[in-house]
Amino acid sequence: MSVPDAGLIGLYWTLSGPVEVHFGREWSLFDFPERCAEAARVGFRGIGIWHADLEHQLEKRSLREMRQILDDNGLGPIELELLQDWFLDADDERRKGADRIRRMVFEAAEVLPVHHIKVGNIPGTPCPIPRLAEGFAELCADAAGHTDAKVVYELMPFDPNVNSLATVLDVVQRAGAPNGGVAIDTWHMGKLRIEPEELRTIPLEYLGWIELSDGRVENMPDHVDETINHRELPGEGEFGVHRYVEVCTDMGYAEPWGVEVLSEELRNLPMEQIFERAYETTAAQFSGV
Repeated sequence: MSVPDAGLIGLYWTLSGPVEVHFGREWSLFDFPERCAEAARVGFRGIGIWHADLEHQLEKRSLREMRQILDDNGLGPIELELLQDWFLDADDERRKGADRIRRMVFEAAEVLPVHHIKVGNIPGTPCPIPRLAEGFAELCADAAGHTDAKVVYELMPFDPNVNSLATVLDVVQRAGAPNGGVAIDTWHMGKLRIEPEELRTIPLEYLGWIELSDGRVENMPDHVDETINHRELPGEGEFGVHRYVEVCTDMGYAEPWGVEVLSEELRNLPMEQIFERAYETTAAQFSGV
């Protein structure tokens, strides 16, 4: 198998095991040292940490202890996610909760070997683009006071504000933050019918992060269920993930690549199979590069 020099990162929802995505226990039953050891064994360069799992880890170990576990397994860089509701008014209760998570994530980024912090709008909260860009600029400036990690905005089909390449570029360019960029997920690209060649419209300096996932072009009746339970490993769906890899490599993307597969079937496999299949299928997408 051919893997990129920057390596592959096994993202949280791919490696978390039997969690309850967005509707229950989001922290993993796979303990952090166990996850890190298994990720290193199969070849991942780093892992991803979801904010609810980070909070759970901090109930029993310090950030310094987490960093030591990562270092002992040769893991880093990592992804921290997900910040949302950062564009709401300061007195909004949702914003107050988001600010608590934001502080926790930024404190973690001061200690852990973080490649990027991912932000988005999973709840689908409407917001005018000028305010969104202003909020993104503020978020990036805040992050820069804690870490050198990038802050990347992930466009998604269910984000009513940012669901096209043109709009996400508009936001990050208006923000003008040197640490701000765009996150591309091939599952979202497939669902938004954004072809690989269209990614060439993103200036390389804004292409901050790419994660790979596959799926079916035709939408399932329940889009939420499809999103959190029925994605597929790279190369096992209809999106032609290898073509996105080829285009982005040709564009000069040289950062790590992630694999993010929210799949009920995958989550319920034995731990060793989850990690092995995630790594092997993702690495196979680089065979023609």
